[in-house]
Amino acid sequence: MAKQRRSLSGKAAAITGGARGIGKATAEALVRRGCRVAIGDVDLALAEQTAAELGGGTIALPLDVTDRASFEAFLDEAERQLGPLDVVINNAGIMPVTPFVEEPEDSFRRQIEINLIGVIHGTQLAMARMMPRNSGHIVNIASQAGKISTPGIATYTATKHAVVGLTEAVRAELRGRAIEVSCVMPTVVNTELTAGVGQKWVKPVEATDVADAIVGALEVPRFDVYVPKANGALIRGTSLMPRAVAEWIGRAMGTDKLMTEVDHSARAAYEDRAAHSKESDRAVN
Repeated sequence: MAKQRRSLSGKAAAITGGARGIGKATAEALVRRGCRVAIGDVDLALAEQTAAELGGGTIALPLDVTDRASFEAFLDEAERQLGPLDVVINNAGIMPVTPFVEEPEDSFRRQIEINLIGVIHGTQLAMARMMPRNSGHIVNIASQAGKISTPGIATYTATKHAVVGLTEAVRAELRGRAIEVSCVMPTVVNTELTAGVGQKWVKPVEATDVADAIVGALEVPRFDVYVPKANGALIRGTSLMPRAVAEWIGRAMGTDKLMTEVDHSARAAYEDRAAHSKESDRAVN
């Protein structure tokens, strides 16, 4: 029997990295469904501009996901203004593209702090609020790089594998409670994060496609959220194959070149922003 679709009208949601990209598209989709939304971002000015554009009582708050105190203050203020949070979406992240042997230490440390520790902070703090009420929905934006391994983004891939594993373990810990958990795994998304990426090898999706998938998982709860959905069957299928066969299929599809044949000049602005901020938007691969 099909699950009954849940209404999101009147729900309170908090989104990290919400000033741009997937975070902004998701906030817009939730506002259209009557949600009260708080967007957190290290770029407060841009977050305030986004909140004003979205309307619907959307609020913008400062947030550095790598700082637990900052994250807790973000959720506290969101609940003070919007009421108890029904949804927390851990979206913030960065993706430098470089051969692993050449990646500087500050780059891989920054990715671990933002992409993984930021999600750990958000998930743990959301659980602490939702468990006493025995209600809520935690959404962690991972990536299909969390299920497969792509040359050129080794550290990013490691953090996304970790987010998938973290989210699966948290789901198991919450079993028996009325708290939902979803892990969102998009392919390449047309946002600033994937500027210059060899998209001829993989058909990209739009941030609005990811936002629609997130909303769908909130309305009809499910854990695995692949964007596009068909990629889930492909990834599950290749995981059952011998490694040599699965790798051959990947090379035939060009995924081994996706993050190695990039236009670095087109990525310069994004790479510079990611390198000089503590937290940034994730478009996700």
